[in-house]
Amino acid sequence: MAEIKDGDTVRIHYTGTLVDGTVFDSSEGRDPLEFVAGSGQIISGLDVALIGMQPGEKKVVNIACDQAYGPLNPALRQGVPRDAIPEEIPLELGLQLQMQTPQGQPMPVTVVDIGTEEVMLDANHPLAGKDLTFDFEVVSVDPK
Repeated sequence: MAEIKDGDTVRIHYTGTLVDGTVFDSSEGRDPLEFVAGSGQIISGLDVALIGMQPGEKKVVNIACDQAYGPLNPALRQGVPRDAIPEEIPLELGLQLQMQTPQGQPMPVTVVDIGTEEVMLDANHPLAGKDLTFDFEVVSVDPK
């Protein structure tokens, strides 16, 4: 059997949980996740954990935030005047909005605080700053 190496096409079934056991993603009931090992298509901590594994192998790995979605970046939080948000948008904590960067690229943000004069928006990935656990099984490997 082929061991996973950079450049191989890999398929895995997985369940991702937070430290408290909350499931944030899973391939259960879906096709396996397919990606190219070492290509940056998945978080680096999981990519590294897969190298050398073979189809049928299972593993549970704990991945620190810096090897997952990175630490929280305070620079990605921005206050916006409340009146700059259209009135037809019902503001509530956790609401996902989309802004545009100065270059015109779409950027998802989350409402994290609602003040009387200002709304705080956060462009960090929802899993930034969180350590993650992945329980996964290698389904197949296609060598490059």
